[in-house]
Amino acid sequence: MALRHAVLAALLDGELSGYQLAKAFDVGVANFWYAQPQQLYAELTRLEQQGLVAGREVVQESRPNKRLFHVTDAGLAELEAFTAASARPAFVRDDLMVKVQAAGSVDTATLIGQLTERADIARARIELFEALLRRLRGDRGEEDFLRHGDRIGPYLTCLRGVAFEQENRDWCLRTVAVLEERRHTRARN
Repeated sequence: MALRHAVLAALLDGELSGYQLAKAFDVGVANFWYAQPQQLYAELTRLEQQGLVAGREVVQESRPNKRLFHVTDAGLAELEAFTAASARPAFVRDDLMVKVQAAGSVDTATLIGQLTERADIARARIELFEALLRRLRGDRGEEDFLRHGDRIGPYLTCLRGVAFEQENRDWCLRTVAVLEERRHTRARN
């Protein structure tokens, strides 16, 4: 997957400015694709040059003018082709996992702090995703929304984000408990 597909998918909800797109990535898309704001702005420019998105200028009186972007028919066709192609398995590249791999050979005090911090970040992201899920479904119950709601894709990816962060949190907390127990056992011996 390229950033282009994540941007096109994010724009399916309607017109967004570059700033709004960056915020959408922070809240919803970041659970499966991370991009810096400057990468998003550059990608919007490329997508517009390729005719996959179209932008329009919005004149604002008290602020600088802004550009709003939406997916074109060519952009939808690009997403259709991307969706039809087989998906490659995901690969994890995580510095914290490398540090845990070395846990039996290094001092784990700092590592325990980093794992605790990661668990706290996961907790905060779970809260964000759960708030987004509530906002997406509105007054509907989850099962009703899953059967009949509009734009089900963002809801489903957000559900995956919640599950992913819950597992991250739980793994970090368990790893901290194991490492602390091992430290205490060694200190007693």
